[in-house]
Amino acid sequence: MAVVNLTVNGQAHTLDVDPDTPLLWILRDHLDLTGTKYGCGVGECGSCTVLLDGEAVRSCSLSVREAAAGAVTTIEGLGRDGLHPVQKAWKELEVPQCGYCQPGQILTAVALLDRNPRPADAEITAAMSGVLCRCGTYQRIGRAVKKASEGGGR
Repeated sequence: MAVVNLTVNGQAHTLDVDPDTPLLWILRDHLDLTGTKYGCGVGECGSCTVLLDGEAVRSCSLSVREAAAGAVTTIEGLGRDGLHPVQKAWKELEVPQCGYCQPGQILTAVALLDRNPRPADAEITAAMSGVLCRCGTYQRIGRAVKKASEGGGR
């Protein structure tokens, strides 16, 4: 065990934890932020995606030690002052079916649009392909990312 200082959703936390613990379990078990989902545990499905200094990362394969080097944003911290434009587009286009992958999908879309505010359809498909959707709502996901990039969902 060691003391780890972690910033999550703009709030500083001091935790006495094993620094090699995956960030996912710190978020869910220690900080009660359960919007970040466990999917595969090996960083392949994307359900556990969070933002670390604005970049989409897999929290199941990132240690809390590594995460402590930056600022973490979870789905709970996105749009704390109202819905983020990506969340608005998701809602307007009724993207979720079961919803399990949606936090990872939304945060991946936010990271994409922060890097590239006007991505082409192929860029959206490529960026979003790393987060698996068991329900197959990929077309709605793509339309929502496009809508958010065009200023829709605002």
